[in-house]
Amino acid sequence: MYGGVGKHKRGIRSGCRRGKQSGLSRKAQKKFIATTDSRHGYFVFPNVYQNQRAFAPNQIWLADITYIQLRDHTVFLAAILDAYSRRVIGWALSRSLHASLVVEALTQALKHRTPLPGCIHHSDRGVQYACGEYTALLKQHGFQISMSRSGNPRDNGMMERFFKTLKYEEVYLTEYADEREALASIRRFIDQIYHQERLHSRLGYVPPFEFETQYYQPALTP
Repeated sequence: MYGGVGKHKRGIRSGCRRGKQSGLSRKAQKKFIATTDSRHGYFVFPNVYQNQRAFAPNQIWLADITYIQLRDHTVFLAAILDAYSRRVIGWALSRSLHASLVVEALTQALKHRTPLPGCIHHSDRGVQYACGEYTALLKQHGFQISMSRSGNPRDNGMMERFFKTLKYEEVYLTEYADEREALASIRRFIDQIYHQERLHSRLGYVPPFEFETQYYQPALTP
């Protein structure tokens, strides 16, 4: 089971209060918007990830897109997760599903990390991830490109679970007036709650930031 106990529950309760104060209706949960269009002519890479375990940071990066319902319109969130610690290492928000959305998330991740050649980058087979602009950037940085099988969300289950956490513990509890408000609230949730407080059973009941810090700690100890 992927999840956590303890500190993050306080964030859920405070989020419920925010939702009630804003008069949020839960209609957003019932709406579904497709974010994957695999009907394209680009090359589809085989699934080399196959849900294998990462034993260190920057061995496997996972990427996906979801939608966020604002008060008057929908925006799209692209995120990249490090499979070792489940830490969000890059993300971007946009009204458009253009490839620039996922390029921005990847560029942000590469500003903070320099994975060695051979790092697996796994995503769905949607046009944003398969297009030449995105795959060229991956190849430039030495990534091994991997894509899910058609219609199989389990191939990228860790990303699915992260988006579920984000939506149930932040998005569904808050009514965002506009993109600026959504950006600030989601950033706060990722940086302060998800990274610093939310405990994960698969990480030994510690949050992603602490789990990753533990990996580097021996190298910092004299």
